[in-house]
Amino acid sequence: MRLQKPTIERFSLCIFVLAFMSVLSLKAQQDAQFTQYMYNGLFFNPAFAGKESGYRFTALHRSQWLNYTGLNGPAPLTQLITASGKVDNLNLGYGLTFVNDNIGATSNQEVNLSLGYHKKLRRGILSLGLSGGLFSSTLKYDQFDFVIDESIIPTAGDETQMNFNVGFGAIYDRGNYYIGLSSRHLNEPGFDFGDGAINNQLRNHSYINFGYRIKTFALWSFEPSFLIKTVSFNNFSYDVGVIATHNNKISGGITFRGEESVSLLLGYSVLSDNSLRIGYAFDLVVSNVVAKAPTSHEFMLTYNLQPLVREYQRAIQRTPRFRF
Repeated sequence: MRLQKPTIERFSLCIFVLAFMSVLSLKAQQDAQFTQYMYNGLFFNPAFAGKESGYRFTALHRSQWLNYTGLNGPAPLTQLITASGKVDNLNLGYGLTFVNDNIGATSNQEVNLSLGYHKKLRRGILSLGLSGGLFSSTLKYDQFDFVIDESIIPTAGDETQMNFNVGFGAIYDRGNYYIGLSSRHLNEPGFDFGDGAINNQLRNHSYINFGYRIKTFALWSFEPSFLIKTVSFNNFSYDVGVIATHNNKISGGITFRGEESVSLLLGYSVLSDNSLRIGYAFDLVVSNVVAKAPTSHEFMLTYNLQPLVREYQRAIQRTPRFRF
């Protein structure tokens, strides 16, 4: 569950209260959420940019609370696209993240460029990352259902506002485990949509993610992980789960999102080098069921392109006197 109110009406409620009281500041989570968070670290933490060698691409679609019908539009739909690469001789990585998040009467788009620096530290690797980009928010006024008719807020059309967005992150990876810290929307951009009565500020979001890699017999490996989320350090939520993988090809796991849902994750790698992976996550809501539809679905494609390595074979040069 996102940390905001469990129903889609959270934004209309925010607009309503701010329009008439102008004193309440939003403290709820505004970032998109993903069940397959362990495969999408670049969204949460820019230090993942170029953390692994090669080029990595991810495309994800999430249908949250499928078939939910509320007062202010349909259920949330989210798309995520990421791409990253690495400059090996400079220990630098770069990444691009695009998010499209539709939540009832609101639509948010986010584009970020990330830069990561990776340095060996004792027996592990320390990665530091910075990100910057644009955050665009759109209100669809005709989808709001106000309790009180108020003329200062439009009843039709839509309005879009755009602002800058920055973040940072760090990861320490020892091989068998890693831990990451990150913070998004550091500048907390505001959106008033040209009306001083509306003030929807994008709050700072911080994350702690941890994973432990366990290799066992018969080509099986296990990776328990967790993700802790907080908004301005005023409220907290968490995801915890474990993924089992056989021969780097077939994977399955289970996760739990605090006070909301339990999820089943499946994955399968295709192509001879396992470079293309198909992932699916099924969420079953177990808390506040009345305010939501019971299931969510998440589909993901990842592609890892390893850099070409040219191998040169020395030819033997023969002369009458010697060869080398």
